[in-house]
Amino acid sequence: MHAVLTELGLQEKNSGACGADWIADPSGPEVVSYNPATGEALGTVVQAGTKDYEVIVNDALAAFEKWRQIPAPQRGEVIRQLGEALRAKKEALGALVSLEMGKIRAEGEGEVQEMIDICDFAVGLSRQLYGKTMHSERPGHRMYEQWHPMGVVGIISAFNFPVAVWNWNSAIAAVCGDSMIWKPSPITPLVSVATQKIAHDVFVENGFPGVMTMALGTVEAVGEKMLADSRIPIVSATGSCRMGRRVAEVVSQRFGKTILELGGNNAMVVMEDADLELATRGILFGAVGTAGQRCTTTRRIIAHKNIVKDLTERLVKAYATVPIGDPLDAGTLMGPLVNEEAVAAMMNALEAAKEQGGEVLYGGNRVERPGHFVEPTIVRATPDMPVVKDETFAPILYIMEFEDLDEAIRIQNGVPQGLSSAIFTTNVLSAEKFLSATGSDCGIANVNIGTSGAEIGGAFGGEKETGGGREAGSDSWKQYMRRQTCTINWSRELPLAQGINFG
Repeated sequence: MHAVLTELGLQEKNSGACGADWIADPSGPEVVSYNPATGEALGTVVQAGTKDYEVIVNDALAAFEKWRQIPAPQRGEVIRQLGEALRAKKEALGALVSLEMGKIRAEGEGEVQEMIDICDFAVGLSRQLYGKTMHSERPGHRMYEQWHPMGVVGIISAFNFPVAVWNWNSAIAAVCGDSMIWKPSPITPLVSVATQKIAHDVFVENGFPGVMTMALGTVEAVGEKMLADSRIPIVSATGSCRMGRRVAEVVSQRFGKTILELGGNNAMVVMEDADLELATRGILFGAVGTAGQRCTTTRRIIAHKNIVKDLTERLVKAYATVPIGDPLDAGTLMGPLVNEEAVAAMMNALEAAKEQGGEVLYGGNRVERPGHFVEPTIVRATPDMPVVKDETFAPILYIMEFEDLDEAIRIQNGVPQGLSSAIFTTNVLSAEKFLSATGSDCGIANVNIGTSGAEIGGAFGGEKETGGGREAGSDSWKQYMRRQTCTINWSRELPLAQGINFG
């Protein structure tokens, strides 16, 4: 076994089912975790089956009854301890993210840091779950609103951020008074189990087992049941647009709520007056980081016609210097794709781009070494190419040109997805127009920084086929609670609203 697995308390075979206690022998099938850089098997997780799911749901429901009565600041104290426990295991967890998912070590540890940061944010939030007071139109009355926990939150996470996105939801939901069930990706089961072990131990030590639970299982045994389960009032799901449509369809039929974080097809507008050195650096990190497997990956460059040639030459030169290799090596900037399916999807997209008139300017090949390595790729394209409107989870960067900012904004907005966007310019008028109501239609809009690397303090999410959900900072906490409007009559009269006189 790899030393990191031992350090995190993992075995050659692990349980993927945890309610108030770990289920030692789950009834689901086994799933093997592979290192995408080498193809070696890292370990096995036995998934939760249908009967295990029922045990876990009931444990989460029982935990909610107790947890919601704990004052929010005390709930925040438990999350503070979770943050400290994650700090103690940051290096090991980060290495396991790299081993299992393929992102470089700095990004793996950065993902764990996101969990630590959101725990810190949630601790402060536990004393700021504010409601408003309103003036009543009736004399002797007081109106205000307050927020109560929703119940059991279902969390479905994806392989590319196997643990951070879970904690975006779980830390906030926990201080709001909810319990939760986590269905992690079967592609990254080991780091999910390791993280759940840390969270479970913290809550058990504080006397609240079952607040954070996990059911790593198949779509049939866990996923579909979670969507249709009326005992779970809200489901937060991160994944593809296809998956999101299914989540929205099933949950809405039972009038449940959803938080959807789906596809991104993110563009960067580069104006004629842009700092091209700065833009090149921003594009490189946004397009090549995580081997193009972020929802916020930069996929389209919309460059002014007068600088597109210069920018393209800079990018080709920069791409040629990107070290590709073992994500745990300090000098590596781009690791592998997660599996063979991802490699095939990239190659199919490149073939489609060529057929539609695109020209590969750099890359486009598989790297001949063990694992799922590819070259980062630049394609000269036009906005009307159908493949440009699709999200391919791979390091493909389409570059196209425009004449004026209005055209650039039309191109930027002319795709079904609406997650992240950016503009590079030294003109404040161009920047403000891009950020205005007639500018970018995305949930995230940046100036002189790339499309990826969002901070947890802001609400994360997008519009259109990205799903419309929001996670992490700002007032995203409201999604995990139910609003209640309260009116108190402290008079001895009973006036009615709208001046109605009844009887």
